[in-house]
Amino acid sequence: MILSSLAPQLRPAIERAGRHVPCPVHGGKDGYRVFRDVAETGGSVCNTCGVFADGFATLMWANGWDFPTALKVVADYLNFGIGYAGAKQAAVRVRADGNDEKRRQMLNRVWKESISILDREAEPARIYLARRGISICPPETLRFHPSLAYYDGDQKIGEFPAIIAMVTGADGRPVTIHRTYITKDGKKAPVDSPKKLMSYPTSRSIVGGAIRLVDAGPVLAVAEGLETALAVMEGTGLPVWCAVNAYLLEHFEPPAGVRRVIVFADKDRATAQHPQGHGQEAAKRLVHRLWEKGIHATAIVPAGEIPPGQKSLDWLDILNRDGKAGFPNQKTFFRVVA
Repeated sequence: MILSSLAPQLRPAIERAGRHVPCPVHGGKDGYRVFRDVAETGGSVCNTCGVFADGFATLMWANGWDFPTALKVVADYLNFGIGYAGAKQAAVRVRADGNDEKRRQMLNRVWKESISILDREAEPARIYLARRGISICPPETLRFHPSLAYYDGDQKIGEFPAIIAMVTGADGRPVTIHRTYITKDGKKAPVDSPKKLMSYPTSRSIVGGAIRLVDAGPVLAVAEGLETALAVMEGTGLPVWCAVNAYLLEHFEPPAGVRRVIVFADKDRATAQHPQGHGQEAAKRLVHRLWEKGIHATAIVPAGEIPPGQKSLDWLDILNRDGKAGFPNQKTFFRVVA
């Protein structure tokens, strides 16, 4: 009742508890679901955005609220006084602390078990990238896990090799790990969502952050997906960061010292939720926000029509279709901004 009332965009998922529906934040086809016990826990999970352990976490994510805001709105909705709200806040924090410690341990364990993507044993990762059309040497910020568990909710499906990358917050602090599940012969893993984020402590925020593939310069490019970012790096020679998805791209915060941001947007099909295409809308909002901060910003969308049967056209498609010739002239981007 609380989730449906305070975040109506969650109703399709609540009506089909335990089953996948489009994400209410960034769209897509079937990447989001609320837990089967949502009436008791309020928890949910997005294959891209992460895991939200309870109702407060779900509301904070769905509505862009911080914890005090979510707590106050829920308390007001239930007509509870300050005394109850304070007790509820304390109870939630105790539960969050326990879950957060487990998340930290899991993140640290996965990272420590990984090896450099340039290691001899990481050949499946390099073969995978080559199959995708990327020929540059992958940056050492990417790592490889030889056998990482894949879960669909609480059910373990199996273990697969995976390319992993650290996602940092806007302040540069580590937040979580992005996983690309593959096979031993360098193909996409046979699972519903081969690309997923690990859950992370509630004290950290992924909004504004990115996968920092290389050191930033005065000119920095940003793209949505990991492979798209690598394609832009190959096609332009620019330093490129990966924002993971359109929602995070829209809220991306470049680090100090960056004077120009080039947004290599995906060209997405129009939907009822995003009539101009999610990737295009996110890039446009990011550019406007950066200009308001005094940072020169430009968004570039791939040329050409979205192929039949595909939901988007991205810069990896351009690299495979046109090679480097399909990318803008990099000399334009390296002009120093006065």
